[in-house]
Amino acid sequence: MSRPEHIAPPELFYGEIEAEKYTRNSRIAAIQAEMTMRAVELLNISDDEPRYLLDIGCGSGLSGEILDEDGHLWAGVDIAPSMLDIAVDKDVEGDLFLQDIGQGLGFRPGTFDGAISISVLQWLCNADKAENKPKYRLQRFFSTLFMSLQRGARAVFQFYPENDEQIELIMGIAMKCGFTGGLVVDYPNSKKARKFYLCLFAGQTPGGPKQELPQGLDSNGNPDSVAFTQTRIQNQSRGKKSRKPVKNSAEWIKHKKELARKRGKEDVPLDSRYTGRKRKPRF
Repeated sequence: MSRPEHIAPPELFYGEIEAEKYTRNSRIAAIQAEMTMRAVELLNISDDEPRYLLDIGCGSGLSGEILDEDGHLWAGVDIAPSMLDIAVDKDVEGDLFLQDIGQGLGFRPGTFDGAISISVLQWLCNADKAENKPKYRLQRFFSTLFMSLQRGARAVFQFYPENDEQIELIMGIAMKCGFTGGLVVDYPNSKKARKFYLCLFAGQTPGGPKQELPQGLDSNGNPDSVAFTQTRIQNQSRGKKSRKPVKNSAEWIKHKKELARKRGKEDVPLDSRYTGRKRKPRF
């Protein structure tokens, strides 16, 4: 089976039809949710306060929905207009930007507390046009990403490397742009379940602890972290217990109010026994 990045550039591959198929596929949504939750876990950020995160290659907002549920603010960039159109129609919470990341990011220095990216990084390694040289596109991307992150922040990329040379190219350029960190491989002994996460550190937090590369998950790993991850995956894939409340339900309304309060919004209505109550139709 051909890799998508070998078929066409992302802005063409994810046209209107393909973008709709990708977003509506429940299996893809479950896998995306699993990988997003693992990426957020590798960011090592506290759940006590909302953070401002960058979703690189945000697509139709599948990863952004997970960030919403965790109470974070986020902005997303993507090169495919059709994907962003779906995200707009879904009324996602994040700010959306049409951007070719290979040309660099245009955010102010220190804008974000962290960044995640799901299934995107390998696209930068494909020279689908004569002017697209992977080395220069990766260098432009990582250098501008480094500047847009707070010192000590992390960026976590789930990606599908084509070979070892591609991994070395990506990591080498990231390190030249100021990042430290390394590769985290989950389930390395399983060809089907194996996942690659590039975990990068944007410097050191002043006075903070030394950054340490997280451990990958395997059959002999930490039982607690493995069980925690598997529980969240099963809830998403089996559909027995979704983390996301039903839209317009009392739980959904209370969740939205709580997010608004965490984000410092004023005049958020108080909860009462009438919150989310279904009203009888008027004649």
